[in-house]
Amino acid sequence: MRIIFMGTPDFSVEVLKALHGAGHEIVAVYSQPPRRAGRGKKERPGPVHKYAEGLGLPVFTPLSFKDKNDRMAFAAHRADVAVVVAYGLILPQAVLDMPVHGCLNIHASLLPRWRGAAPIERAIMAGDKETGICIMQMEAGLDTGPVIACETTPISAHDTADSLHDRLAKMGAALMVRILKTERFSAKPQPETGVTYAAKIDKAEARIDWAQPAEIIDRKIRGLSPFPGAWCEIRGERIKVLGSALAPGSGGPGQALDDDFTIACGSGALRLSKLQRAGKAAMLAADFARGFAVKKGEILG
Repeated sequence: MRIIFMGTPDFSVEVLKALHGAGHEIVAVYSQPPRRAGRGKKERPGPVHKYAEGLGLPVFTPLSFKDKNDRMAFAAHRADVAVVVAYGLILPQAVLDMPVHGCLNIHASLLPRWRGAAPIERAIMAGDKETGICIMQMEAGLDTGPVIACETTPISAHDTADSLHDRLAKMGAALMVRILKTERFSAKPQPETGVTYAAKIDKAEARIDWAQPAEIIDRKIRGLSPFPGAWCEIRGERIKVLGSALAPGSGGPGQALDDDFTIACGSGALRLSKLQRAGKAAMLAADFARGFAVKKGEILG
């Protein structure tokens, strides 16, 4: 099939790789414009942009589709279908209708649960037992389109946003390849009940409140790992906590119960397993303690 691929972050690369490997004709790749980053503030293309250039595919980076010329260029590709994966721009209905079979989106949740920007993080933080991938026919609403296919996966007590991200990316890529192979896109409307919205993660919500139950704090830590990273204060320094597990013990909220990063919560306790100081690499707790030990009885903020 003649495919326009639209995506920007790492999550999308896995899908582009799978579609290209399956022999589809990728007539164009659309991605967010390069952003300034690093010390020199040089413009850096996103992961999809870089990967597409490595394959020799033409890359387009419009700021929006409000410009008539951008819409005309999109139509000129004469695509059978557009595959959209975490692209980052709202597509107007005129663009959604241009490919023969419209635009298909891979969404990292079991719709209608967790429509919106941060479905992976929100599923872990809410304590969902499972999540998955849905392929839907796009329409103007926010993740409201009819669903073509879904696959589920359990969320384990050890999953982080990072590990779940990687698993769902591979699932989505494989499912999209199978769907496109059939060239049949029979879709069913989403249920009207069970709708939830995965709001974009606000950095302000990343601070750990040790007065909360251990289960809730653990889910926050795992759901925000590695980015933006849940954090607390230790002796006035902001420390990211990127790994944890439930542990026995009790005490005042934030109190270290031993010298091995077992921390009391509002109820229960957590063993912190991975931490990071500002400007430093993330470390396992044992290695972190060699340069920044926390002693029994100390209180974390």
